Amino acid sequence: MATPKAVEAPKAVGAPGAPTAPHSRKSVTGTRKAVAALFLLPALVLLGALVVYPIGYSLVRSLYDQTGDGFAGVDNYKALFTDDGIRTALKNNVIWVVFAPTVATALGLVFAVLTERVRWGTAFKLVVFMPMAISMLAAGIIFRLVYDQDPDKGVANAVWVGVHDTFAEASAFPKAHPGRDSPLRADGGGGFLTEEPVRAGVPVSLPLVGVAPDQMPGGAEKAVKARPEQGAVTGTAWQDFTRGKGVGTLGVPDPTELGYAGMRIEAVKDGKVVASTKAAGDGTFTLPAEADGARLRLPAANFKEAYNGLDWLGPSLVTPAIIGSYIWMWAGFAMVLIAAGLAGVPRELLEAARVDGATEWQVFRRVTVPLLAPVLAVVTVTLMINVLKVFDLVFIIAPGSSQDDANVLALELYRKGFSEDQPGIASAIAVFLLLLVIPVMWFNVRRLRREVRR
Repeated sequence: MATPKAVEAPKAVGAPGAPTAPHSRKSVTGTRKAVAALFLLPALVLLGALVVYPIGYSLVRSLYDQTGDGFAGVDNYKALFTDDGIRTALKNNVIWVVFAPTVATALGLVFAVLTERVRWGTAFKLVVFMPMAISMLAAGIIFRLVYDQDPDKGVANAVWVGVHDTFAEASAFPKAHPGRDSPLRADGGGGFLTEEPVRAGVPVSLPLVGVAPDQMPGGAEKAVKARPEQGAVTGTAWQDFTRGKGVGTLGVPDPTELGYAGMRIEAVKDGKVVASTKAAGDGTFTLPAEADGARLRLPAANFKEAYNGLDWLGPSLVTPAIIGSYIWMWAGFAMVLIAAGLAGVPRELLEAARVDGATEWQVFRRVTVPLLAPVLAVVTVTLMINVLKVFDLVFIIAPGSSQDDANVLALELYRKGFSEDQPGIASAIAVFLLLLVIPVMWFNVRRLRREVRR
């Protein structure tokens, strides 16, 4: 019978032959809080000097008057809601916060989703994100030129005028008018009317001046005197002007003078148009027998000013125009963040939805967007914080004549503090802006913490 082995007592840790305990990894600073505070000190000093002190000083300064010696209490804060300039800035800030982040995020979402389906998606993302490399100042200068009123300089109006003129023909004679001894007189509606009725078989002369030679229509030819025709009214409409002093004869087409090609002529009896035609390249025209005894009218459509586009930087459009430039810059930022979130979306869910018969629009609306909701919220909130302090674009793009209409809180802060020498009100605006940003930042921080816990 085997004798049981004696059970050996476990050896103490550290004794010879005993197993060694695993070493716990120590932090760089150990347990000394003083060392940790020493490392944090430079950051804390910078934070206090660049953030805490300015906030505290602005809060105190907002309670004093313009000189800084008299205590004003909340008077500066009352000005936020009584001063017309600040009220306009508040209204514009609301427009910025509502539209700019929403549109930029929506475009970023569309770009991120669509670029996944094309080979050149990376190149497209690069182009859309490129404006982020441009400073606000440079972007403001670019868009100041883009929104120039002159279609020959401003890209926006060049495109707009091109589209407009495709559907509405522009006049070739915007500044034409009767010269001396002309049978034409203004009819009160922007056109011109002959003083006397015209007769069939008697040619009519309709001399005009006011169109620069280089602005004449491309089809204009040398003007000729119309020949009489029995049973028809004939005539000539031409540029009755010859370069050189004393050169040419008034009321008669000279060899160097051009006809008004395409000029519309109407025969009017008792206020009604009985016949109409257009002048040929040499300015001659022919009207049927119904024009006999009528008065000839050159309608206002012949002389209307050429369409010059929209006043993008005028009082009514300046804020939407500047928001458009902001979206051009920041849509790429939204696209990149959303594309990163989209890369983490499980493809199995999208394929399962398609297998179940969902259309691409349904997959996008019911699957993709809900899964991207946290990313969309972070992007939108980040852009909201950004637009609350927008300054550069408004200051650079809006001209002096409409800067009051485009005013925002950050710009009004600058104007009150430096242009109008009212540091108390400027400090109150700064504190007010801080109060507006804090809830948005708090919402963003809470959402980020929630995401970390998941």
